[in-house]
Amino acid sequence: MKTYYLAIDIGASSGRHILGHIENGKLCLEEIYRFDNNIKNENGTLVWDIESLFSEVKAGLKKCAEIGKIPKTIAIDTWGVDYVLLDENKKEILPAVSYRDGRTEKSMKAVGEIISQKELYSRTGIQKQSFNTIYQLYSDKLSGKLDKARHFLMMPEYLSFKLTGQIRNEYTNATTANLVNAESKRWDKYILDKLDLPEGIFCELSLPGTVVGNFTDEVKAEIGFDSTVILCPSHDTASAVAACPVDGESVYISSGTWSLIGTENPVPVLTEKALEANFTNEGGIEYRFRFLKNIMGMWLFQNIRRNINKELTYDEMMNLAAGSTFTEKINPNAPEFVAPENMIEAIRNYLGKPDLPLADVLSSVYHSLADSYRKAVEEIETISGKEIKSIHIVGGGSKDKYLNKLTAEYTGKKVYTGLMEATATGNILSQIMYDKKISLTEAREIIKATFDIKEAN
Repeated sequence: MKTYYLAIDIGASSGRHILGHIENGKLCLEEIYRFDNNIKNENGTLVWDIESLFSEVKAGLKKCAEIGKIPKTIAIDTWGVDYVLLDENKKEILPAVSYRDGRTEKSMKAVGEIISQKELYSRTGIQKQSFNTIYQLYSDKLSGKLDKARHFLMMPEYLSFKLTGQIRNEYTNATTANLVNAESKRWDKYILDKLDLPEGIFCELSLPGTVVGNFTDEVKAEIGFDSTVILCPSHDTASAVAACPVDGESVYISSGTWSLIGTENPVPVLTEKALEANFTNEGGIEYRFRFLKNIMGMWLFQNIRRNINKELTYDEMMNLAAGSTFTEKINPNAPEFVAPENMIEAIRNYLGKPDLPLADVLSSVYHSLADSYRKAVEEIETISGKEIKSIHIVGGGSKDKYLNKLTAEYTGKKVYTGLMEATATGNILSQIMYDKKISLTEAREIIKATFDIKEAN
């Protein structure tokens, strides 16, 4: 009889339910449900429809019952930084504001006047970003929304609470809040006190593999079965990296809308050089630190394709770029490329070449991304003191053969690909670790046996 594990993997635009089981030493994956997840504009504020999200979570669980594949365990991962506040009766204090909302401008300034970025980084190791939870919570403090809060749940733990009635705060996702001390791996009481944020709303941090609980009677009646909800690395990047077979001489690139490039470290890197280079130390499975940098990734190609009304496929765009000899570069993280009305025109204007052909625009993006990866790898080597020999590219962007080839050329490192469903795989892998009582090293051997991981050429 097969033992099934269910990953509920939710991104900022869509979510999926993926069943996994082990067969002949290999991991078998099956997507059984997919749904859209969209931000709503509610009276000028960008918010998440958490009622719809929970309905979709349950709809995917009902699908398990329909096909007769009941998961032994379930775990949920989502994007980081966002959260839901509950009152004394454990009722939601709405709205659940999205990280894309621009509400933190005032709170960023206020926080900066209380605790400097240098001091904040020395304690948390998290890069400064306007949407970090610390600034969102301070916005709630300034607005008075925090006054009635008694519980703080980041998005995946909120959905787990809705299934089980149990409240947990998971470590890897909590680190994205910029409120967790990198050394103690606990909520930083000094920061909470300095900002006068209520310590009582946070509960002790739990590691991946911790049991949240079984379904409530109400959920059991609606879904038609019971299952055990556990914590995976609930920040999606943490789950993706958990699945990535990296070692001390390699880096990963989680390639999607963003390219997250980094390495695993046993301890955080909290130096001024790391701060200046804008690296972050996010929590990983088994208390490993994801020392990484965010680089604008497939977002550039997604917008270019939208600008041409999707008249070319991504493969056709790739082939067009490969036929160009143009190599002038842009800074992929430049503000001009965050949300332009027309990405093609933004790139032309950045380069000062208003008539640049589309093939050359695409070529510029390809060479710029590969060069950005080179710089990031060099910074990782310099700052962390590691010699990097290989790069593992995971996620949807790993299908781009030309970018993989250029990455190898620019970095001079061996580039490996083959693991596209990294986040859901890492989610399920953490459930297998819990069930089989195996280490991450042993679990990654399953990945090597399952996926056709090859050197890019």
